[in-house]
Amino acid sequence: MSKSSSKRPSKSISKSKSQPSAFAQQDPNEAPTIAKPMVRVVAILYDGMLILALLFLVGTILTVVGTLLTMETGTESSQAQSLPLWYQNAIMTPSFVLTLVAFYGIFWRRGGQTLGMQTWRLKTINDAGQWLTWGQSFKRILAACLMPLLFGIIGSLIDGSRAALLASAFLGLVFNYVFCLFNPRGLAVQDMLSNTITLKMPKVAHEGLWRGFRNRKKKS
Repeated sequence: MSKSSSKRPSKSISKSKSQPSAFAQQDPNEAPTIAKPMVRVVAILYDGMLILALLFLVGTILTVVGTLLTMETGTESSQAQSLPLWYQNAIMTPSFVLTLVAFYGIFWRRGGQTLGMQTWRLKTINDAGQWLTWGQSFKRILAACLMPLLFGIIGSLIDGSRAALLASAFLGLVFNYVFCLFNPRGLAVQDMLSNTITLKMPKVAHEGLWRGFRNRKKKS
């Protein structure tokens, strides 16, 4: 099998009437290829700026709410202490996770691509050639976090400093995409664990994010 053919999604990908296919506008002479690791990382950096802004907004709102709920009336800012640990672990952390899941889930379910992925003509689909469901989106996010978590634990055991933890987690994130170079099909760790795939779409098949939103809404 040639290298070019191994980089293309299987022709046996099924098309369901209940969910639109990711290849609805594909030219028969063109075919999407599995996205290369570098372009995927660049797309993540694009999305990362928007995600950080969303997390900052959510964190600010929760901090204000938490301060109102946990601080006594009349407490001045100079007297205010940090939010209780239970509030941080039970309210803020799950809210950050839900924000991340909602960000990717909404975009992946509607058009298979986030804003950063649209810039580089990337689309994420499941192994049936359809947009991801909420469950598949959540599974893919968990799969993407697995290696950073494992690397972070190892780094924390070797050196208990916060810097070592963050550096090790970052190496785990890098490992997800370095793995593409050694996988015969060019899949990342999260692709394999969640049975999904990220494709580089040809220009003729690139629907665009907002058009994909509108088409998905009409079909639903």
